[in-house]
Amino acid sequence: MTAPLNPPPPPHDDSAQQVWQAPPPAGAGAGWYEQDGPGMKTELRDAAVITLAAVLGGVLLGLLWWWLAPRVPLVGDELGNGWVVYLKDTEGEQAIGVDGTFTLLGLAFGAVSAVAVFLLRRSGGVPLVVALGVGGLLGSLVAWRLGIWLGPTSDVLAHAKAVGKGVTFPAPLKLSAKGALLAWPLAGLLVHLGLTALFGPRDPEPPYPPGPDPKHAHGAPMP
Repeated sequence: MTAPLNPPPPPHDDSAQQVWQAPPPAGAGAGWYEQDGPGMKTELRDAAVITLAAVLGGVLLGLLWWWLAPRVPLVGDELGNGWVVYLKDTEGEQAIGVDGTFTLLGLAFGAVSAVAVFLLRRSGGVPLVVALGVGGLLGSLVAWRLGIWLGPTSDVLAHAKAVGKGVTFPAPLKLSAKGALLAWPLAGLLVHLGLTALFGPRDPEPPYPPGPDPKHAHGAPMP
């Protein structure tokens, strides 16, 4: 008698444990790189434009500050051979109003510039964010110096002598709190960050790999 021959085991099918994904079509890789945003050269060019626009916006901010800021009243008096200048209203809050006006205008300009930058480039980018902060600071400096230049003269003694004894005249326009210069850049960066987080583009989710063919699943009957 011959021993019964055992049938050979079926070939092991690893198709259920293998994940196969078709290669991307020709030219698809270039499309992916194009969706990542503009090149560095384009971002640097846009950053330069944003910085220049912020500096020009500082001219408008300076004009508005000079026009809207309250005037601090001074009075000159002649004492002997000299002149003395003092505040007409010692309890007035005009000086605080000058700083407050600049701060509120800076916050408004920062928010507007952030919205404009976001609409220009929704994808964002480090150069654009840096330009938004640096441009806002430069714009604030331009507005500050322009407002002082347009305002009353800083030589209060000569001004008091020119208007006469006991005549009220405005004090020079100045910022007592230099921190107001940071209102524009800080507001611009915060608003731009919020807009990017809420409405910025999202990274596309990777496609799911195709599942195994049920006809070749492990344990399925072979033809």
